[in-house]
Amino acid sequence: MLKNIPMSLSPELLKVLMEMGHGDEIVLADGNFPTYSHTNKAIPLSGVSIPTVLEDILTLFPLDSYADFAVVYMMHGPEVETPEIWSTYAKILEKTDNNQFLPYKLGRLAFYERAKKAYAIVATSEAAIYANVILKKGIIAKEPKRVDRNEEDIC
Repeated sequence: MLKNIPMSLSPELLKVLMEMGHGDEIVLADGNFPTYSHTNKAIPLSGVSIPTVLEDILTLFPLDSYADFAVVYMMHGPEVETPEIWSTYAKILEKTDNNQFLPYKLGRLAFYERAKKAYAIVATSEAAIYANVILKKGIIAKEPKRVDRNEEDIC
């Protein structure tokens, strides 16, 4: 176990988030998404909702401030004016200090094509319709503070 790592982030998902570089994308897929026919790098998170994993990822994952759109939603169809879950996502973006990223809405077939190019797809158990999200990874702008140690500090 590690401290301060959200419980929804599996070791496999943490590894993928670390491997991803600037501009790489990850898909958070609902239970209806054809995950396994769209990627060779699927990360199953059975029993986890997209809002939970979205918030937990955004505590660690920088979004791409250089991209036109670092957050992409799957566009709804005529049967839904605006999916309710999108307001939940807006609150999560605000809570994680990412409310400057306006989501781009992409039609279902175009979303599927973009998802095929993603670094990985996270397969959740989310039941809400049109809940799929793509996140584009950004950079950490600050340089980490270096700690200088001398031989006496090493045990």
